[in-house]
Amino acid sequence: MANVSLKGLEKVYGNGFKAVHGIDLDIHDGEFIVFVGPSGCAKSTVLRMIAGLESISGGELHIGGTVVNNLAPKQRGIAMVFQNYALYPHMTVRENLAFGLKLAGTGKEDLKQRVDQAARTLEIEHLLDRLPKQLSGGQAQRVAVGRAIVKRPEVFLFDEPLSNLDAKLRASMRVRITELHKQLKQRGQPSTVIYVTHDQTEAMTMGERICVLKDGTIQQVDTPTALYERPANAFVAGFIGSPEMNLHEARVTEHGGGTAIEVGGVVLPLPGHKADRLRGHLGSTVRFGIRPEHIASRETADRPGPVIGGQIRLQENMGSEIFVHFDVGGVPLASRLPSDRLGQLAGKGRGASHDFVVQMDRCHVFDATSGVNLTL
Repeated sequence: MANVSLKGLEKVYGNGFKAVHGIDLDIHDGEFIVFVGPSGCAKSTVLRMIAGLESISGGELHIGGTVVNNLAPKQRGIAMVFQNYALYPHMTVRENLAFGLKLAGTGKEDLKQRVDQAARTLEIEHLLDRLPKQLSGGQAQRVAVGRAIVKRPEVFLFDEPLSNLDAKLRASMRVRITELHKQLKQRGQPSTVIYVTHDQTEAMTMGERICVLKDGTIQQVDTPTALYERPANAFVAGFIGSPEMNLHEARVTEHGGGTAIEVGGVVLPLPGHKADRLRGHLGSTVRFGIRPEHIASRETADRPGPVIGGQIRLQENMGSEIFVHFDVGGVPLASRLPSDRLGQLAGKGRGASHDFVVQMDRCHVFDATSGVNLTL
């Protein structure tokens, strides 16, 4: 079993700074979970505590049902892949892959079988006799992953392993790592994967579940779809999604016998259950959130919603889609539109007026102080 449980986990440094605040989290056997958050949120610190590279100040860490707080890294059944690859420069790829196994006293035949299998899995057989200086960044990272695979650990730990690669290589390595996890399961060698990144695209495309961290606390743990559609608070809503959610101060008001949001001088009626949930907040200042992809050009909109008139500030052509930035009553908003759904918006320049449809059934309203999602 390779389940990992964090029970009230804390980290306090010698100067009194508390980096991790009583984290509780159960990671399932064979799960691929991603820790994501901005720089300084303690995601790498938590990973290093699991690895045994950082001491634990409070709480308990369980791996496979055993408390491992005071166990050395090599006793925890883990293997870690770092950001900087950490390959031995004087050793060939084959020697790098085999080094940890040799130290552990693995027999020659078993060692060779594991190295060859890892090389085939990662498609680096042709690199086995090269030195690290002869490898590209993507090849070096595959070797680093291979060095972890050969150990056949119960838990894989990845600490921002792709951040040194260019965008194209990052995309291909995302696929390789997720496929590797599935292949190991199919071979009857399931390993729990805990993956740390600051890149929410990596998190959304790789994780079966995602743990969003901020200032050493967990904000939400859920599937990628749930985080996108049902963010627990304004921080998660703003962090997940690209381009980021439009988030602005607004007021809950009454409109036509129902409940509405007033933002930028425009009143946007709330539908059904969202109106019901906010009826007790009439007159309150809140934060209104709507994703750019849920604001459509009026003449091509295929979902209902209130119409707002905006002044165009900028259009960013991304090829298959256009990001349109516009103002409504001094409030800046962004819309994300497929290139073939622009309608009359195509070619409009700065200062031009255009009508947009806001899909209010997809909006979120957050408490202005706590940030809690009031529409869930």
